[in-house]
Amino acid sequence: MATVGIQIEDWRMLPWKKYQENVYRLQKRIYQAARRGDWECVHSLQRLLLRSWSARCLAVRQVTQDNRGKCTPGVDGVASMTPQERLALAKSLRNLSDWTAQPIRRVYIPKPNNPTEKRGLGIPVMADRACQALVKLALEPEWEAQFEPNSYGFRPGRSPHDAITAIFLNIYRKPKYVYDADITKCFDRINRTALLNKLNAIPPIQRLVGAWLKAGVLDNGEWLWPETGTPQGGVISPLLANIALHGFESAVIRESKRYRLIMIRFADDFVILCEDLDTLKTAIARAETWLAEMGLEIKAEKTRLTHTLDEYAGEVGFDFLGYNVRQYHVGQYRLSTYRGQAGYKTLIKPSRKAIQRHQHQMKAVICQYRGAPQAALIAVLNPIIRGWAGYYRNCVAKHTYSKMDKYMGEELQRWAKRRHPRKTPCWSHRRYWKRGATRQEFSDGTGTLVYHRDTSITRHIKVRGDKSPYDGDWVYWSTRMGRDPTKPGWMTKMLKQQQGRCAHCGLYFMTEDVLEVHHRDHDRKNNRRSNLALLHGHCHDQAHGEQYQ
Repeated sequence: MATVGIQIEDWRMLPWKKYQENVYRLQKRIYQAARRGDWECVHSLQRLLLRSWSARCLAVRQVTQDNRGKCTPGVDGVASMTPQERLALAKSLRNLSDWTAQPIRRVYIPKPNNPTEKRGLGIPVMADRACQALVKLALEPEWEAQFEPNSYGFRPGRSPHDAITAIFLNIYRKPKYVYDADITKCFDRINRTALLNKLNAIPPIQRLVGAWLKAGVLDNGEWLWPETGTPQGGVISPLLANIALHGFESAVIRESKRYRLIMIRFADDFVILCEDLDTLKTAIARAETWLAEMGLEIKAEKTRLTHTLDEYAGEVGFDFLGYNVRQYHVGQYRLSTYRGQAGYKTLIKPSRKAIQRHQHQMKAVICQYRGAPQAALIAVLNPIIRGWAGYYRNCVAKHTYSKMDKYMGEELQRWAKRRHPRKTPCWSHRRYWKRGATRQEFSDGTGTLVYHRDTSITRHIKVRGDKSPYDGDWVYWSTRMGRDPTKPGWMTKMLKQQQGRCAHCGLYFMTEDVLEVHHRDHDRKNNRRSNLALLHGHCHDQAHGEQYQ
């Protein structure tokens, strides 16, 4: 769509639904052309997408309105944009041949698994973020058609639960040796020359990606010019990391006449499975050689070679993505698993470290809110409990849920005791616990604390290796979103009611879209199901904007 006739103040009135349809139509054509190997058509469509007014507007809207880190400034200090500035930025993206990449600002955040370690994030300026989002719109469909089936990290429509289910499906019939490893500082050590050679994109994209990789870094007031790696934190960085690691699985997993090798990768974490130890060790050597060619190496302290059923090197089973995967010997009359013979069962449970982190988090919150009202404590704990229990609802977690509830109850009793040191435990219990339908509940009469064990256990269905959100199969992807383990149960129910569509624009939700709850009567206290609707994040902003027109 041409920009002629569009006024500066008309940003919010642009036909966004039509723009999304235009962009998705081109992305689907790029995906289909890449699947059949028509690279001339792929490159022609990518040039068309980069010049598209629809794509430029969507890229600007993504980084200025949709992304959760939209208010984080780069080296220029710009943290937000007015509608006039957004429209001007969308127009400036037309001249990518003259685009100059600006340096990034490095910030450090604690790692979730190890708070003592810091992860460095590179924050580009707002204009570069929009340009990266535009390039990603053109590149992602091409590479989604090529990525290996057992790669699950940083990809649309895939989650850690798919990787865990893939592991279960490959070991539940036969125990295997496991090599569990992590790549050391993957984003910071990728060989840029090897990455650009593998990218092999059209000249505008090739030049832009090279410029972003070589852009300087402002780290605590000091300018740095690293010679390796891709800045972690940019819009396009996860896609570039997956492109760099593309081919890893096929290089390691070679055909064997006797033993079958399986490799499952989530971002820079991977496991290799095989029933024969010597074959597995040969594959490990191939993995180290392939990673060295990309300038990467395996992190020794996070490497484990073990067995899923029998003890090897003093260990049994392994931890992956917060789960513990292990097989247990059972008696003759307990279970038949493989070829009708009783022998073992496969159980996947929350890992011990994940349980300890969750306990420490709950304890820290309860201590922090020891002087706050009960309602404030409930409001903070409920999202933490729902999120943790929802993540593990596809594994054997009922016993763990009960342990977490017991631990939480003990901490809450200490919280009540600290508030009223001269009162008896019975008085504190009557003050803060109310009798519910079937149990005592921590409640102030208006809000009630949820329990881990209220989360039902559901089996997750792994995504098909040959499927992609760009293939146009809306029935398949809408069905998957209706049982997405990364979303709470109430949200998946609303998705089913709305048939996977946004209640404002009517378009299907994409797997990477930001979903928000809209109150139809604009009363946030009215949470009846008939008053709620799921909207895109930008559609939610537009719906509230229309209220004041």
